[in-house]
Amino acid sequence: MIARLALALGLALAVPLAAVAQDDDLIKLNPGMVSSIDQLGLPIALEQGFFEKHGLDVTIANPYATGVDSLNALQAGEVDVVQVGVPMIGAVIRGMDLVALGNYSGNAAQLGSDTTMALVAREGSGISADDLSTLKGKRIAASFGTINHLYVLALIEAAGLGLDEVTLVNTPPPDMTVALLSGGIDAFVGWDPWPIVAQRDVPGAYEVVRGGNHISYLGFNVALRNWAEENRETLEKFLAALSEADQWMRQNPKDAAQVATRWIPGLDPAVAEKAMEYNIQQADRRLSANNYAALHAAVSTLNRLGFVDRVFDVNAHIDPRPILAVMQNHPELFSDLPPIPAEAMISEGFVYKP
Repeated sequence: MIARLALALGLALAVPLAAVAQDDDLIKLNPGMVSSIDQLGLPIALEQGFFEKHGLDVTIANPYATGVDSLNALQAGEVDVVQVGVPMIGAVIRGMDLVALGNYSGNAAQLGSDTTMALVAREGSGISADDLSTLKGKRIAASFGTINHLYVLALIEAAGLGLDEVTLVNTPPPDMTVALLSGGIDAFVGWDPWPIVAQRDVPGAYEVVRGGNHISYLGFNVALRNWAEENRETLEKFLAALSEADQWMRQNPKDAAQVATRWIPGLDPAVAEKAMEYNIQQADRRLSANNYAALHAAVSTLNRLGFVDRVFDVNAHIDPRPILAVMQNHPELFSDLPPIPAEAMISEGFVYKP
């Protein structure tokens, strides 16, 4: 494949990263992703040829810094589908008609899931893992409106603190390490690889908290409703290819880490391997009632704390039909995952009731 050759020559950002269409019957698709380890299923599906296997000719946009950026690209028509979590909430409230179609990271088998998240502090910050109330008075970086924002809010609540007792600093993930190094912040929360990068690059930086099931991770494949309705068959192919990529990643974490180094500029292979250990614990493309509950909990929390001015019915913004078709037609792609509990299993027409 030309795409594989380009990657081997180190030209990943110099040429379009697309599955090569040898057959006019391949369906063209333009997905977007964020520069994050937990979104690696998308480029893995490309590099391993799973998209072509399922009848798709895919061109992936250069990775975005945050989910907010990817949603802006989706709204502008630059991409057809994106991988995003918490930013979906703000977009829906602002009137963007989105539907979540499957997970890119999360857990259909249980409710709590946040292994890919961590709080990292600078040396001398006084923040202790044994006493999260030491967050009081500290400056903590988070990307507002993203999953790491939701995570830090949960940590503050777990510490028994009010939001007015901590200063949150809105910071893009790639800038967090620099902010920690300069002393502009005391700590930051982020998704991998940034917590691991900071511990490598900032002298004395240390991990305060990793995961802990403080939140239920949100990481969805998201599209505009009209486009999703018109492209159901394409979405089933897309999610089947991604599910195959997830399984390959779970079974080949070291090889998957090497893919990450080609898609996240400057990512050290050792950092990628460490981050992949956490990532494969949440590589579950399936949907269940647990994922509905996770979205409902996130919306309710952000509303309760005043970050969004209203809530919405999550049933109106999750369309499980494409991934349910994949789960039914390709059960082998999920055979290595924990089974979904009977009480959390869903079928077409499922309605979540809080």
